[in-house]
Amino acid sequence: MRSPSVPAQWVTQRERGSATLLRVMSFLSMRLGRRVGRCILYAITAYYFLFGPTTRRHSLDYLRRALGRKPGALDRYRHLLYFASAIHDRIYLLNGRYDLFDIEIEGDELVRERFHTGSGAILMGAHVGSFEITYSLGKRQPGLHVAMAMYEDNARKVNALMAAINPTDRPEIIALGHFDAMLKIQECLERGAFVGVLGDRSLRDEPGVVVDFLGSPATFPTGAMRVAALLRQRVFFMVGLYRGGNRYRVVFEPLVDFAATPARQRDVAVRDAIVRYASLLEATCRTDPYNWFNFSDFWHGTH
Repeated sequence: MRSPSVPAQWVTQRERGSATLLRVMSFLSMRLGRRVGRCILYAITAYYFLFGPTTRRHSLDYLRRALGRKPGALDRYRHLLYFASAIHDRIYLLNGRYDLFDIEIEGDELVRERFHTGSGAILMGAHVGSFEITYSLGKRQPGLHVAMAMYEDNARKVNALMAAINPTDRPEIIALGHFDAMLKIQECLERGAFVGVLGDRSLRDEPGVVVDFLGSPATFPTGAMRVAALLRQRVFFMVGLYRGGNRYRVVFEPLVDFAATPARQRDVAVRDAIVRYASLLEATCRTDPYNWFNFSDFWHGTH
């Protein structure tokens, strides 16, 4: 049976903010310090809490599932504040100010072991917490490089955001959707770099796997996992969780190793990997419910 396609409904949502605003925020935050810079976050969070009906609706739906109860006003405000905090901290992280944060890393020995073999791996993340916090792993392991693969439209937006925050030192971004994208990913992996991909949503309609997720069926795209399978790569589940204040917890877990997967078993292996990925993501949403930043109709109207 043909796998369902993943609707790209979230793509049509209007992007807010601008490069100019980001430059102003970056300038002020770097000069005034993180503590002063955070003061404005409470006002921004309050604005979206009061005047962002779409964001508020999706937050309410998700929190009801993750918490297993009706979320209160404090839950909903905290969810938005965590999102704003992760966005704001991106300014400091992309400027290399890891000293401002208390970062706990679990499973980094898995990544270091892979790094010492001279091979890279795929880091399968999600719109949960902060991806930028994972760059702190390079501080503990000199020479370790992390690139990011994403679809072209999203890559263009992220490149603009990175340029606004730090125009002189930007992470490597590989734009998917081009014929040479897989070659670029393979090149990164062969030189021992790690390639991060967000596997919980797609920029365009693509085949997906339906998985029970937080109590209802949800469709997870297969594209990123299929690339890993075609390249016969090892995949690690990765999240950078915001824990309040200046605290983050980065987690790496083995997800799947496609190195020995025969071509005829690839579809089954990809599906099994997606199911495991969804299970790990669900467990993360249960333990750290305010770190989910997928403000879209993820379940597409199911209840």
